[in-house]
Amino acid sequence: MDQPSGSAVPKRRISLMRRFFDSEASGGMILMGVTVIALVLANSPLSDAYFGILKTYVLGLSVLHWINDALMAVFFLLVGLEIKREMLDGQLSTWPRRILPGIAALGGMIVPALVYLAITWSQPQLHHGWAIPAATDIAFALGILTLLGPRVPASLKIFLTALAILDDLGAIVIIALFYTSGLSLAMLGAAALCLLVLVAFNRLSVTSLVPYLLVGAMLWFFVLQSGIHATLAGVALALTIPLHPRPKKTRAEDAPLHRLEHALHAPVAYGIIPIFGLANAGVSLSGLSLEALLSPLPLGIAMGLFIGKQAGVFSFAYAAVHLGLADMPAGASRLQCYGVALLCGIGFTMSLFIGALAFPDSPDLTDATKIGVLMGSLISGLAGYALLSFAPREKLQVREARSM
Repeated sequence: MDQPSGSAVPKRRISLMRRFFDSEASGGMILMGVTVIALVLANSPLSDAYFGILKTYVLGLSVLHWINDALMAVFFLLVGLEIKREMLDGQLSTWPRRILPGIAALGGMIVPALVYLAITWSQPQLHHGWAIPAATDIAFALGILTLLGPRVPASLKIFLTALAILDDLGAIVIIALFYTSGLSLAMLGAAALCLLVLVAFNRLSVTSLVPYLLVGAMLWFFVLQSGIHATLAGVALALTIPLHPRPKKTRAEDAPLHRLEHALHAPVAYGIIPIFGLANAGVSLSGLSLEALLSPLPLGIAMGLFIGKQAGVFSFAYAAVHLGLADMPAGASRLQCYGVALLCGIGFTMSLFIGALAFPDSPDLTDATKIGVLMGSLISGLAGYALLSFAPREKLQVREARSM
């Protein structure tokens, strides 16, 4: 029905549910919720059913393996798409934009690993978990930063996003280099053939996503059988998806990469990551003592995330600014930058994932890993939120911003 002439068109009210899912903080809040649910289930009369379901085998893999090897391959596909877009056509498309988050991400991987190894040095069997505290959970960290609203300048959100993306890239490299064993040359050859087909699709300007996804599924199967972790197939597939539309007159948002990234964002953020958290965060706390909390593995992970991350990110970023290699994020104080460095200690998703790769055949070490990740992430998140809540918000003078 037409509106009366001259009358104002009433604005449509957006539902609370719609506003929640449009918020950057929603993914982190859902992840927090499922973490609590997983802990409750693992410590309730339903614990046997909870762990029993995860150990149930379907088509040759347990439910937990389907989640960690198949669903997480889709997560890594989205991560790969984001990395490619940002590196070629986004916040990381030029070297000046890459320097500060790149150096900070490097420090945020090196120092936590050193802290972990220092604490676990007397137990060589734990050294394989050195990379567990080297990762940042972008959903949690950005969720907390978004909850702070205008108290945090937009430049810091961009800095944290860029740092977390480069951090994910580092984690992918670490998984490929250090958490691969028992390689099958035949399956690797088949995977390489699939990858060549995908590259050919790209070079031939194939814009339909269907061929990429069909060959990508075959690539995932061969990588799964090869000894390399199957999730890396998602990254490899992402790198072959065309970013720029062809012909040039086509709108940028119609490019295959943009279409796939847009299609995957909601299912990954509100489906795959919460399912991963529900399946991997559950740990029995019965009989947990202070002595167990302070044992080398959980303590090394927790201190790597809390102490190592903040020290590595902030000190490397400080050095980059002090040496004139980069500028501080515009309008951000040193205290605010330090608060963001604290938030980088939230390592939930990727840390749990690397922990499962580091100790796949030891339930006790897996449980200790979960406790360490939860402790370190919780302390880092609370400390970062508290500091950023009270950090000065006024813009600094240019001279002070450059000197940090």
